[in-house]
Amino acid sequence: MILIFGLTIFGIGEAFLVITSLGNSPWVVLSQGISLNSNLNIGQATFLVSFLVLILWIPLKQKPGFGTLANMVVIAAAIEFGLLIIPETTNLTIKYFYILLGIALVGIGSALYITCGLGTGPRDGLMTGLHYRTGVRVGRVRLGIEVLALSSGALLGGSLGVGTALFALLIGQSVAISLGVLARLTSK
Repeated sequence: MILIFGLTIFGIGEAFLVITSLGNSPWVVLSQGISLNSNLNIGQATFLVSFLVLILWIPLKQKPGFGTLANMVVIAAAIEFGLLIIPETTNLTIKYFYILLGIALVGIGSALYITCGLGTGPRDGLMTGLHYRTGVRVGRVRLGIEVLALSSGALLGGSLGVGTALFALLIGQSVAISLGVLARLTSK
């Protein structure tokens, strides 16, 4: 149950950024770029991207679990659901609030499903696999991955903006802080 809750929070966090029209997260920039060049919507393109990233696990010797597969389905569906229920706004202050809330939700959602131990999602498995193989801090690894996804999405025509930049700069810390808080809460 915690796994599905975390994945749903993650997807809704992504939808908050999309709703602002101030720039998607790097992964959704990529999904949007794919959707612009295909018949897929953003949710379907997100599923496709997750599958392709999962293939990158092979050389890192990461092993998928139930959580990995749930991630691929639930996040894609939650993004589409979020796009239906989150109210649009023209107020710039609320748009910035949406961006920061979205980043926080993605960090919290990531920490929740990673700590379930049922298998990380494709993107987080790539992040942790690279962290374990290289010794580079999780936040820095995540930043590098986000920049790569962003660049690929931009080349495909996905939209960029201040929301994109803030996500790329803050998501590593959001995940790290959320993991730290969860570790403290569960160790008592």
